[in-house]
Amino acid sequence: MILCVLGIAVGTGNIWRFPRIAAQNAGEDGAGAFLVAWLVFLFVWSVPLIIAEYALGRKGRMGVVGTFAKLAGEKFAWMGAFVGFVATAIMFYYSVVAGWCIYYLMKMTVAPLPLSAEAAQGVWDGFQGGGFPVGFHALAMGLGAVVVWNGIRSIERANLVLIPALLLIVLISLARTLTLDGASEGITFLFTPDWSTLAHPRIWLEALTQNAWDTGAGWGLILTYGAYMQSRHGVVKNAIITGVGNNTVSLLAAIVIFGTVFAILGSQMSKGEVLEVMQTSGPAATGLTFIWMPQLFAKMPGGDIFAILFFLGLAFAAFSSLISMIELSTRVLVDFGIARRQAILGVCIVGFTLGIPSAINLEFFANQDFVWGVALMISGAFIAFAVIRQGAARFRTESIDNQPDDWNAGPIWDSLVRFVIPTLAAVLLGWWLYQAAAVYAPDRWFDPFDPFSVMTCLAQWGIVLFLLILLNRRVVKRTLGTP
Repeated sequence: MILCVLGIAVGTGNIWRFPRIAAQNAGEDGAGAFLVAWLVFLFVWSVPLIIAEYALGRKGRMGVVGTFAKLAGEKFAWMGAFVGFVATAIMFYYSVVAGWCIYYLMKMTVAPLPLSAEAAQGVWDGFQGGGFPVGFHALAMGLGAVVVWNGIRSIERANLVLIPALLLIVLISLARTLTLDGASEGITFLFTPDWSTLAHPRIWLEALTQNAWDTGAGWGLILTYGAYMQSRHGVVKNAIITGVGNNTVSLLAAIVIFGTVFAILGSQMSKGEVLEVMQTSGPAATGLTFIWMPQLFAKMPGGDIFAILFFLGLAFAAFSSLISMIELSTRVLVDFGIARRQAILGVCIVGFTLGIPSAINLEFFANQDFVWGVALMISGAFIAFAVIRQGAARFRTESIDNQPDDWNAGPIWDSLVRFVIPTLAAVLLGWWLYQAAAVYAPDRWFDPFDPFSVMTCLAQWGIVLFLLILLNRRVVKRTLGTP
């Protein structure tokens, strides 16, 4: 169970996204203040939501739609459908990223490492310029379908291999990084706080969204796996192990990448220039991982081996999370009365088809990441609402506390779910919408076709919510079999 849920939590968000976000939110002295905000949200946002998802899934014994219909009330099934849709929308382009990882693993295995920025850019441009992204997107979805096709036992077996192998790769990479001259400067920068940065609301927003990305809290994925939990499995211990274990992997990945980048580039560039390399995300946030890391490995003794290990770990991380997204959508369709194998086939065909725009157009990819990544705050608020509808204290005493060999969540969990999580979601979402209008796209905030405008988010969220509310009664009828 723990390995399966770590498969959800430990994904490309830890290796591809976290180091870049930490670098972008660093002050002049370091990124330590961002790490503080990130850890705060681990315990006031992610862990409480993971506890809620485990408990809701175990009690509801259905996917997100059925669980909301049974536990929050039939008229709120659309909330569960929205939670499921957000995770599914992320799946469409997440499979594309998994395909990138598989391609780079193969490329690092059979071809020499690029020795310059131009050569590394050429590898990326050559990959994006052909039909490769669509082909590898199809490969990732197909491999995910094969695992999910054989049921929950197959998912367990896959994660029994993927997660320990991933952790071993991260630890080997960490050991190699610590031997590099100059790596200590990067690691010191990562952990040195610049407290003045905490005065910027953007830091807190980035810390919260990264935590949601990192841990899978609020996605409905853990709720879906929770439906298969045995009653003896402890909710609180599992939630803390999931959250802390996931964030530990993120920190280790950041140490590897900060240490490697500073060690290789520190002799050629100033600290500010090195940091700029890490902050420059490139097309669709690909620059650090897919353009800079291969050439950095090329300059490292034994870099060929570590490049393969790095992208093998990244591919494993992507694939384990992709499996859980396919399972979430499949479980919703199974609850609708569709045969499991037909549901898997339908999910993967639709997932592949709707992922094609992200595979062939990086601007579309960036838009989807922008829109549905932020929507995770709404999903988290909806998960909290499902608990509040039942009475947080009553739900805790009946479904969480006083379990053998487990810890109690206690009244503090009630307060976090009832007050802190909804308040954080409302305040940070409101602040983010203001920033999007005032900073990200001030001249085009009203244009739904601008990839980073306020209106592109409101339009896409609004269309989905309108349709789900409109279809709520039909969805409940199909899921619960009510007249």
